[in-house]
Amino acid sequence: MIIVTRPDATDEQIDRIRERVEAVGVRTHLSRGEHHTVIGCVGDEEPLAELPFLSMPGVETVHRVMKPYKLAAREFAAEPTRIRLGDSLIGGQEFTVIAGPCSIEGWEMLSSTAAVVQEAGGAALRGGAFKPRTSPYSFRGLGMEGLELLARIREEAGIPVVTEVMDTRHVEAVAEHADVLQIGARNMQNFSLLSEVGRIHRPVLLKRGMSSTIKDLLLAAEYIMQQGNMEVILCERGIRTFETATRNTFDLSAIPVLKRETHLPVFADPTHAGGIRELVAPLGYAAVAAGADGLIVETHPDPAAALSDGDQALTFGDFRKFMAGLVPFAEAAGRVGPQSKKAGASSHSSAA
Repeated sequence: MIIVTRPDATDEQIDRIRERVEAVGVRTHLSRGEHHTVIGCVGDEEPLAELPFLSMPGVETVHRVMKPYKLAAREFAAEPTRIRLGDSLIGGQEFTVIAGPCSIEGWEMLSSTAAVVQEAGGAALRGGAFKPRTSPYSFRGLGMEGLELLARIREEAGIPVVTEVMDTRHVEAVAEHADVLQIGARNMQNFSLLSEVGRIHRPVLLKRGMSSTIKDLLLAAEYIMQQGNMEVILCERGIRTFETATRNTFDLSAIPVLKRETHLPVFADPTHAGGIRELVAPLGYAAVAAGADGLIVETHPDPAAALSDGDQALTFGDFRKFMAGLVPFAEAAGRVGPQSKKAGASSHSSAA
């Protein structure tokens, strides 16, 4: 159930409404908008049925949320959720790009990649310290050493970092070294892990499972949000179908559906969707047009020598072209496209 207050409702009236709800054992969540405040009621709603909400001072309307996901539902928030990441605001007017290698292989490659990502207008650097691999004999990341390299590049380059957490035992360590915790497709329904990252005050980038429905994705987000962490970024990264021409089948329709169903920011991962370097740009541009708030892509200084997923990683040259190409698509979608540091510097000097 959600309770929408009147525009002139006072803080005292809102507090009294929440007290009435919580007195019957139901938790509340407050979402303040420009004109209204939404009070979300989480728990068994049966005790609320007898409460005369419409006669309470400050209440405008009351709605039952019939969807299985409550906290993630669009009706639950007065305005779309926006998440601060360094100088960027995910879910705002700016189109956000997170980029970097699939896995961290060493300091030199990480440092050079961070410089290119920043120069091209990326908001954050991605890089896997712990990697889930289908084969146990494949490179599975540098582990804690990789986390330390991420923390070092964050401090030296001043760029936020994003990395995957795979184990409940690693959540606190990853949260200490990274700005955003990524839950990969294979762990989307690892409910113990979802609950654990929900207790951490760090944004979570939640990727859709390769065989999961949109409803499954939103219920996975609900596990995180139920623990108090409302900063969840949903990510469409392609699903597994009978098609073999691409690594996964990019479900482009999921983006506008998620934008309709939830107040959470929606990203797309064109790298894992296509699995081929040449497909990253067209799939990424399509995601912008479909309404995505941002992208997460892979780039590597030497994809041919990459220890994981080299075939789908953009070269630095391709990444720069890709970022420049995003701008007109973002602007056509009513967004501010990513601006490179060089472009920003030249436009600033011209204005001066």
